Amino acid sequence: MYTTDSPQRRDLIRAELLRVDGVDPGAGVPTPKHRKMAASPLRFLRGSAQLYYADLAGGALQLPPPLLTQVPATTVMGDCHISNFGFLTEEGSHGDTVVFCPNDYDDACMGHAVWDLARYLVSLTLAADYCRGVLDGRYAADLDDPAALTAATDDDARAAGRAFLAAYTQTCREAVADPARRDGALTHFPAGHVLRKPFKKARRRRAGGRDFATKSALAKAIERRDGRLRFRDRPDRFAALEAGRARQVRRAFRPYVDDTVLDLVLRLGAGTGSVDLERFYLLVGPQEFAGDADLPLCHLVEIKQQRPASPLYHFPDLRPENRLDPAHLTVDCQRRMQRSPDMVLDEAVWEDKHWLVRSRHHARVGIDPEDIGLAKQHPGKRLGAYAAACGEALALAHARGDRRSTRFEAAMAAVLPQQTEALLDACAGYALQHITDHRLLRALLPH
Repeated sequence: MYTTDSPQRRDLIRAELLRVDGVDPGAGVPTPKHRKMAASPLRFLRGSAQLYYADLAGGALQLPPPLLTQVPATTVMGDCHISNFGFLTEEGSHGDTVVFCPNDYDDACMGHAVWDLARYLVSLTLAADYCRGVLDGRYAADLDDPAALTAATDDDARAAGRAFLAAYTQTCREAVADPARRDGALTHFPAGHVLRKPFKKARRRRAGGRDFATKSALAKAIERRDGRLRFRDRPDRFAALEAGRARQVRRAFRPYVDDTVLDLVLRLGAGTGSVDLERFYLLVGPQEFAGDADLPLCHLVEIKQQRPASPLYHFPDLRPENRLDPAHLTVDCQRRMQRSPDMVLDEAVWEDKHWLVRSRHHARVGIDPEDIGLAKQHPGKRLGAYAAACGEALALAHARGDRRSTRFEAAMAAVLPQQTEALLDACAGYALQHITDHRLLRALLPH
């Protein structure tokens, strides 16, 4: 792997962003997505999964061949990075068990597990770069007392990468010894663990938790007006639909939900890679809402336009399952990878587009890079503990891709330890390329 800022590299970035986003970042009118990506190399990574797969296909990123040839394909996230893990309530808004797991399956498909491993490792290095950049003023973040903090180093990121791969390998070994291990989940974190506080926060926000009525995703999105539940007036997040359009959305998607559609809005500005895709939120609950006691019966359902998973343009023939339409493939992969999939998880074709229909989680709590890579002392320890949890959670999700055997787990447990250092080397080099790519994107955008 080498780092280049050549005109050919710049043109590849422009072509890949234009292909997926429909806008050339060098055309003078940047999209909100491209503005987000310009904030840091980590944000650039999050918005450019298609470039990652272009580089894999073109040889700019070369992964250890045994991890591609000696390990069976499985269900993969497709866009695996540190910010696509977090806490959520199983079964979407209908369950009350809080787990730590992958939380984004929009680019899921059948693929090589090492695709996810490598993309995560790259994001670890870029997370450490981001944290250092926050402290030295290169990147913006809202911190109470940055002068009291220290940031993870590149050496910390590499050590965290080893912890990630070791936890992943150990989980595969455990699944070989006892296939029931695949039905496990991360549901406990001891005092002092970097994930202990967000875990407790998520538990308080679940239905029945003490903060459910004020801090859950549902509570923060809705309010009671004139005795009825409605989405809050938040112009930065929600937009009202014209009456005719609202009737069309309601008619198209009412059959997919389990109760009355009390309100609906257009969701604005969500995500990085998918920020430019149309999505609606439905507020679903009893027709005759009787008060706070009925609040746990209500939930949010997201209807999101779905495009093909990022790996498939450059790897179209890897597995026949990947020929399913985009939303159908996402649903199939998410149902396999999650221990208890969302109660509302379906796909639809409407207006000649593919749409994903799924629950929003009451207790969803994400993890920001500054939460794990900045600390008053020993930020590397926090980063390593977080990476190890992600490694275990990802191994469980990958292992569920084939419940008939443990061939995948056995192969990965045998091959990965031998290729760990080569994989870390490749990903460290590719992280440097992304830092260069971020600079190229910023040069393309108007100032």
